[in-house]
Amino acid sequence: MAQITNSESHNFPAAQRATHARGRAIAWIGIAAFCALAAPARAALPADGPPAQIEVTDELGRTIEVPQPVRRIVSLAPNLTETVYALDAGDRLVGDTNVDDFPAAAKTLPHVGAVLAPSLEQIVALHPDLVLATNDLNRRVTVEALARLGLAVYVTDPLSIEDVLNSTARIARLIGAGERGDSAVAGMRARLDALAQRLASVPPRRVLFVVWTQPLISVGKHTFLNDALVHAGAQSVVEIADGWPQVSFEYVLKLQPEYLVFAGSLGEANAPPVEELSKLPGWRDLDAVRNGKIAIVSDAIDRPSPRMVDAIEELARLLHPEAFPASATGSARLISPENLTEDCVACAR
Repeated sequence: MAQITNSESHNFPAAQRATHARGRAIAWIGIAAFCALAAPARAALPADGPPAQIEVTDELGRTIEVPQPVRRIVSLAPNLTETVYALDAGDRLVGDTNVDDFPAAAKTLPHVGAVLAPSLEQIVALHPDLVLATNDLNRRVTVEALARLGLAVYVTDPLSIEDVLNSTARIARLIGAGERGDSAVAGMRARLDALAQRLASVPPRRVLFVVWTQPLISVGKHTFLNDALVHAGAQSVVEIADGWPQVSFEYVLKLQPEYLVFAGSLGEANAPPVEELSKLPGWRDLDAVRNGKIAIVSDAIDRPSPRMVDAIEELARLLHPEAFPASATGSARLISPENLTEDCVACAR
C-alpha cells in the first residue's frame, strides 16, 4: 500500500485551503469579455505619449514590460501584500485578495476576490501599473489572462528562504524601492546568520510539519517551508522531494517525529482542538502527542515574505530552548502536558 501520494494542496492560509477544491470548479469568464473594459482603462495616456517602461524577467522566466514609475500595485497573494508593506510601499497598493490580513491596513484595501479565482474585471478597473502574483498560489490561467489584457504581471516562485530574500530584493527594484529592499534583505540575512550560529552546535529536531490534517498533508523537501524548518534547527521526517505530499499515519508512525509543528492559522481554523489529538486514531499513537511536544508557531511561517524570519526565530526558540536562555518566543507556544488544557482552549477561540 502506498504510504505517500502527491497532493495539489498549496500553502494556503486556512481559509484558502478550505476553498481550494471548490476554486478549481469555478467557471472562468472569457477574456474577450474584458477586452472592452481594458481598452478604456489603459487609453488615458499622458499627452506626450506612453510612460517609460522597463523590461524584466520574472521568476518563471517570463519577459514583461513594466511602466515606470510604478504607482499602482495589485497583489494577488497575502505574502506579496506583506512584502510591499515591508518595503514601505503600502501606499501604492490599490487592491489585494479577500484573505490578505497583514498588516491591518491590508484589510481595508479594495479586494479583487479569491487567490485562486480573482476577478479580472475588478483588477482591470483598478488600473494597476503592476500586478504581483506567486506561482505557489495563483493559477497560470489568471496570469495569462491578465497578460493578454495588457497588464504587467510579475510572478514569484520562492522554493527556499534564499529565494524569499531574492524575491524581496527584485520586487523592491521593480517598484523603485531598491534601497529599502537592500536594507530589508540585509537585515533578514543578518538575523538568519545569527540564528545559524546559535544552532550550530545543537542537533536538529525531527519534526512533522502539518499543513493540513484531513487528509494529513505535510511539506516536501523542495519547498520554502521545508527550508524554513532547516533554518529553525529542524528536520522534516517526510522525505518526498516536491510539493505538498499527503502522507498516511502508518508512514508517520514508523518515523515517530519528536515534534508536531502547526502554523497558528491551522491551529485555530483547521486542526481539531489540540487536546483532542490524543483521542483520535493515528494521532494518539504518535509519541509527540503523548509527550505533549506540539509546537504552534505564527502563521507567518507559511507566508514567504520578510515576516517569515520572525516565525523561523520563534520556532527555533521552541525547539531549542537551550540555545536561547531567557528568550521570549513571541506568539509561538509549545503545547506541553502541563499547559495542554489552557493553551488548547486558547487555540479554539
